[in-house]
Parts: sequence; C-alpha cells; structure tokens
Amino acid sequence: MSLNDPRWGNQGGNGNKGGNQGPPDLEDLWRDFNKRLAGLFGGKSNNGGGESRPPVTPRQFGSGIGVVLGLIVIVWLASGLYIVDASQRGVVLRFGKLVETTDPGLQWRLPYPIDSHELVNLTGVRTVEVGYRGAERNKVLKEALMLTDDENIINIQFAVQYILKDPVAYLFQNRLPEESVVHAAETAMREVVGKSKMDFVLYEGREQIAVDAQRIMQQILDRYQTGIQISRLTLQNAQPPEQVQAAFDDAVKAGQDLERQKNEGQAYANDVIPKARGTASRLLEEANGYKERIIATSQGDASRFKQILAEYVKAPEVTRQRMYIDTVQQVMMNTSKVLLDAKGGNNLLYLPLDKLMQQAGAAAVDVAAGSRSNDTMPLPSMSGDAAAADMRSRDALRARERGER
Repeated sequence: MSLNDPRWGNQGGNGNKGGNQGPPDLEDLWRDFNKRLAGLFGGKSNNGGGESRPPVTPRQFGSGIGVVLGLIVIVWLASGLYIVDASQRGVVLRFGKLVETTDPGLQWRLPYPIDSHELVNLTGVRTVEVGYRGAERNKVLKEALMLTDDENIINIQFAVQYILKDPVAYLFQNRLPEESVVHAAETAMREVVGKSKMDFVLYEGREQIAVDAQRIMQQILDRYQTGIQISRLTLQNAQPPEQVQAAFDDAVKAGQDLERQKNEGQAYANDVIPKARGTASRLLEEANGYKERIIATSQGDASRFKQILAEYVKAPEVTRQRMYIDTVQQVMMNTSKVLLDAKGGNNLLYLPLDKLMQQAGAAAVDVAAGSRSNDTMPLPSMSGDAAAADMRSRDALRARERGER
C-alpha cells in the first residue's frame, strides 16, 4: 500500500467505521483540524459531495477568536520564563527601571515589553591590560611611561584581574565599567610609582608596588560604586625606556662593580682585623706577664736583701765571704772560658767538655727562639737562676766596697 493512500493506516471499512482497530490516520487528523479551523472563520469544506457547511454564528466566531487569543496569551506569558545559572545573578527591569535581582534557578518576570532581564556573571574572572595589548611587545606608551620620585622615567606594563561583587552597581552606576577599571589602575600605579625611587620599582620593590597599587585601585573603584572587586594585580614588565636602556645597563654594571669591591674590601678587613686584634691582645698579655714577673722579682730581691742585711749585721766577715764565693761561682758557671793551672805541675788536665756542650746547646736554642719571635716586640727575659746570680754578684760587689772602706 502506498504511503500516499488516504486509507493508509485504516484496516477495512471507510474511515473509522466498521471494525477498524489500528491507529488513526495522521492525514485525516490534520485534514479534520483544517476543516474545523476554516469552519470557525466561515470557510467552506468539501465532504466528498461538495456540500458547504452552514455559516458560522457570531458565538462560534467569538469562541474561536478567544481560543486563539488564549493561546497567544499563554505563549506571551511563557516568554517571561528565564534560567539563572549558579554563577550568575538576574537583574529584572520594568520599562528600564530596576525592579529586583533574582537568585540562581528558574525565574519568571512579566513578558516583554513590560519587563526585561539582564544576566550578570559574578564568578568569572575578567582581565584588563595597562601599558600593552595582547603581548608585551605591543606597548601603549601613553599608559606605560611613568615618572618616579627621583625624576626618572620608567616603562611599566601590568595586568589587572577582577570579578563583580554587585551586579546592580556594575550595570547602573557606570556607563563603561571596563574603562573605569583601566583608568583607576593607571591612576593608582602612577601614584605609587611617583612616590618610589627607580631602583626600588625595578628590583626589590616589585611586589610591594603591586600590593600598594591594588589597594589604592580598590579604594577608587569603591568610591565610584562600580561593584568591582580586584582579585589580583600583576606586574608584567618594568624597565627604563628603550632610548636610555644602554646607559642604564652601564650604570647598573657600575653599581654592581661597586658592591663587589665593597664586599671584597669587607672580606679583607674581616680577615686582617681579627688577626691584628689577636696579636695586640697577645702582646698586651706578654707585657702584663713581664710586668708581673719583674715586680715579683724586685719584691723577692728586696726581701732577700733585707734578710742578708740582717745576717750581715750579725756576722759581717762571714757574710761578706759567703757572698763573694757565691758570686764567683755564679760568674764561673756562666763563662765559656776554661782556666788551667799550668804552674801546679799537674800532668792531668781536666777539660769540662760536658759543660761546654750544654752551654753551646742552650745558646743554639736561644737563637732559634729569637728567630721565631722576630715579628713581635723583643721583651727582656731572664731565667730565675741568672737573675738570682746577677743580684748576688751586685750584693757581693757592694759588700766588698763597704769592706774596703
């Protein structure tokens, strides 16, 4: 059976008469709908015999118009439905005037032209560029060139990322919100750079510059009630103008050489000064030791002299003789000469080689010690026995002089 057969879908009989058990014919349904619609407006319909239907009464015409108008009203009212995503807020306007803001979900407003709505994304991060567009090489010099506190010109390029915190303020308080962000960013950056030195902006103060500029920029935007929240300000590039870049590089290298030489000088001073202080401290300790030794020796000699004086008063001759013998013995012990009694007729001569070798070894040790300490101040040194012998020799000489008198 052809699909164009009007009886397609009918099982035996004409139309729905007889024992038709299948689904209704779609073409018959559509044809019946057209007939009814034409009947509502007084049209004619062919029923196989060419008979015309009776004219439509005003009541039937009015009911048809009401159905159509009802459908139109339903469609018009349904046009007021709209969906607000989780990241958005809806702003409803009635004849251009703000009515309300709506939360995420399925919302309804009066259809156009009475009400309209705007959807504002509050979580999307938006970015504006100051001093460049797209890439750093695409410079916008009227935005990038700024004057520092030390009267130097610097080229700064930075980007500002922001989100919306108040959709009503964003839509109605400013005509061009994005241009307001650019102007506020440029103003804040010029204020911060104008209060800073050039080296601070280029090197150690980049993070601080960004923080201060973001704070001032947020204050400006809040003062203008833009409904914008600055999330981040990033310095992309900061350098001197291209015309003076070579001279600036030379100045930077000179500054680095200066710092390097200062560090080398400081390192040398840190190496030499502690050594000099240690040497000075050692010399002071040696001088204090020598002082204490001399004072102690003098005090001991003075005490011994008093004791000898007391014995001398008791027995002058015996004391004088003992002092003489002690002095001669000390002198002979310290001399390198050997005295021989050739007139005594003694064939066996005794040569004290052991004493001579000991004296030669002691002299060599003294010479070596003197060579090792030639970089310090020579201090007078004297052994305790030598000092005592010297004092005894002086006492003996004094006693001899007194005895002769």
